[in-house]
Amino acid sequence: MKLPELQNPQKYVGLYVFDFGENVGVGFTAQEVAELLESEKYKNGKVYKIYKAYPDGKLELKGVPAEIFRLEAGMFFYSTNRQTAQCDFKGLVDLAVGTAPPCRANVHLAKYSNDKFVAALIYPAEYDDEVSSWLLDGRYKTAGAAEGGIEAVQRYYNAKPQILNRHQLFGRSAIESRTGEELLAGLKLAVQR
Repeated sequence: MKLPELQNPQKYVGLYVFDFGENVGVGFTAQEVAELLESEKYKNGKVYKIYKAYPDGKLELKGVPAEIFRLEAGMFFYSTNRQTAQCDFKGLVDLAVGTAPPCRANVHLAKYSNDKFVAALIYPAEYDDEVSSWLLDGRYKTAGAAEGGIEAVQRYYNAKPQILNRHQLFGRSAIESRTGEELLAGLKLAVQR
């Protein structure tokens, strides 16, 4: 795979490279990659996330399985009483008000039983690293057990806990994603942005 030469390669960190087979595009957003992978024509494309860029134009890439763009990941913060879970829930919402998360997400306050509650944060799986960093940078802390990942979301949905409260978080986006014809019109370009 031959990548094009980039002006200011640091601005591409966090974006994606899409290998179409006959050509490569650099600078796609996660939303754009998800849309391409949903199409019949590009469903077999290979995707790489740009993790690091060097002044000489070299990029550090990590392959991303296409399935990731169809899944949800989550972080679940458990407690044995409702008050603690409500504080955890409020903490997530307050963090999002102060600093927008890296992507859209849902926050649930849910009850499994009289002594098991959870504050759940559910988001698109391709943002797992960014959401972890957002929580760490925001110094989000809880007192109880926690778990995360794709499988944790499935267990949560399968358990069907009673949702006591919910909140939709809207992510920040420094780069606006293109969709539909606008996205397709630029696919032959080696550098997308």
